[in-house]
Amino acid sequence: MTSTFPDISISTDRLVLRPFEEADVPALTDMMNDELVVTWTTVPQPFTTQHARDWVTRAAPSERTHGRGIALAVTEFLTQRLVGTIRLQNTDWRCLSTEVRHATAPWARGEGYASESVHALAQWLFQDQKFERLELRTAADNTASLQVAQKIGCISEGVLRNAWIARTRTEDGGWTDIRTDLIVWSLLPEDLEGISEEMAEIAGYAGRPDWS
Repeated sequence: MTSTFPDISISTDRLVLRPFEEADVPALTDMMNDELVVTWTTVPQPFTTQHARDWVTRAAPSERTHGRGIALAVTEFLTQRLVGTIRLQNTDWRCLSTEVRHATAPWARGEGYASESVHALAQWLFQDQKFERLELRTAADNTASLQVAQKIGCISEGVLRNAWIARTRTEDGGWTDIRTDLIVWSLLPEDLEGISEEMAEIAGYAGRPDWS
């Protein structure tokens, strides 16, 4: 029988990580057409309203129900505005290991939301789900993602050379593929010790999230 994550919402002082809703479609469409998101992810380009609706209603829920992982919308606690996405994928239920990917909306950058959401999800994963390893893979030139990995206490394990395809703008305004290296990071339960308090002091939010 396939193992699955529970249908979960995770709250911090500033954020709510929850299942996607139909109301997220317009903001998700705008977010996934942002230049940085297109550059560092594999989303279709252009990302249409139909792409967003298919993700919200079919693809994201199936990640959980088929045991591959879980995909959550990241929203502001006070405004309910969509500020990002976070996803666990390539989950190995025997090894209790999974990989996290995240993206931040252009209207929410510079607030520390990415590191806060990854940190909250990691706490839930280790404490509630009893997982033993969380992995991140960041493109070597993706400075923002590198900073997230470092801020939450991840350990760099090495480089996968020429292992990712990013995108860059062409002179005519289109997109072309470019190859880049991937840096592999890992986070174990013991790596979180002391990080919660340190992040809370820097960002001004509670280090212990609530999940339901």
